[in-house]
Amino acid sequence: LVLGGGAPIYNRESEIPAYFAEIEKFDINNIADISIEEAKAVALKLSAQPNIASKRWIFNQYDSMVGTVNQSTNRPSAAAIVRVKGSDKSLALTVDCNSRYVFANPDKGTQIAVAEAARNIACSGGVPTGVTNCLNFGNPYNKEVYYQFEHAIAGMGKACRKFDAPVTGGNVSFYNQNTNGNAVYPTPTIGMVGVIENPKNVMTMDFKNEGDLIFLLGSSQNDIGSSQYTAKLLGIEFSPCPYFNLDEEYNLHQAVLGAIQAGILNSANDVSEGGVFINCLESAMAGRMGFDICTESEIRNDAWLFGEAQGRAVITMDPTKKADLESVANKLGVKATFIGTVKADGIVVNGVYFGAVSTYANAYDNAIGEKMG
Repeated sequence: LVLGGGAPIYNRESEIPAYFAEIEKFDINNIADISIEEAKAVALKLSAQPNIASKRWIFNQYDSMVGTVNQSTNRPSAAAIVRVKGSDKSLALTVDCNSRYVFANPDKGTQIAVAEAARNIACSGGVPTGVTNCLNFGNPYNKEVYYQFEHAIAGMGKACRKFDAPVTGGNVSFYNQNTNGNAVYPTPTIGMVGVIENPKNVMTMDFKNEGDLIFLLGSSQNDIGSSQYTAKLLGIEFSPCPYFNLDEEYNLHQAVLGAIQAGILNSANDVSEGGVFINCLESAMAGRMGFDICTESEIRNDAWLFGEAQGRAVITMDPTKKADLESVANKLGVKATFIGTVKADGIVVNGVYFGAVSTYANAYDNAIGEKMG
């Protein structure tokens, strides 16, 4: 079957989903930007959103220390790191999918699922090796559902070929819907494994030293499409998939890996749900540090802080390594923007004090447990 020796092929009818018309109506210019003072309240609310908040209520119920190979318990990385016994190598493991993106654009949204998995592995110091998947959709006899499915598969293929990460297995789950026929958001979950050849290249996300420079790699966009900010705080269900360019994404990964292998970086964390602010917050909480950052003047405050445009990562380094980073980024055509510094404590954005990191950590760590309680 794998080699094409008789696997059945079904050609089902598909139809562009009717809700795409609602997505096309979205215009960011019809939404007022927020001030930095207003962003302060938004930041705290976002940190407690279930899609963003810590999942520790779940994983603390399991033994993460079975065996002796888990390298991520006390040194969190963008991907989980597992040592390969009898070798200097480690495996980087991650599971990713943002079903809201896939709902908005099945092809591009599934490319993003693969790209985010690869980005997590790159930010951990690894190179993607292979993929497994868990594809969750509604009734395939529904033409709109089948459209989602076939375009998700096409997008997965494009991204997997780009990152040279073949799909070695997986499963498909159809008929995920209620009795009224309303299907779940299309959710092609991507599980990816990567290899870290040298233990010196294992990279963590935690901020390390006060005074370290914080850089944003990749280009910010005036884009809040399908973000948690737009969907959960503004209550807008229909908005476009966030900005994504597969070639730019690939170049970002090479820049991050090159900087890690050259010993330039102290931390790396990919930008995903919640945007740059949540990214910085995760690294601050992991390192028990703070940060002082400034937005880019040509980008809206809401888009820069909470937008989820893809192809970006936040990295830190010693000030003496600034020129080295810029050299690596320039060679690959990746924009490197200095956005601030690591602080001993507290969060500052554009000169406005957002509060203590511990305040956000309390909301982030306990949000899901409180809901489940």
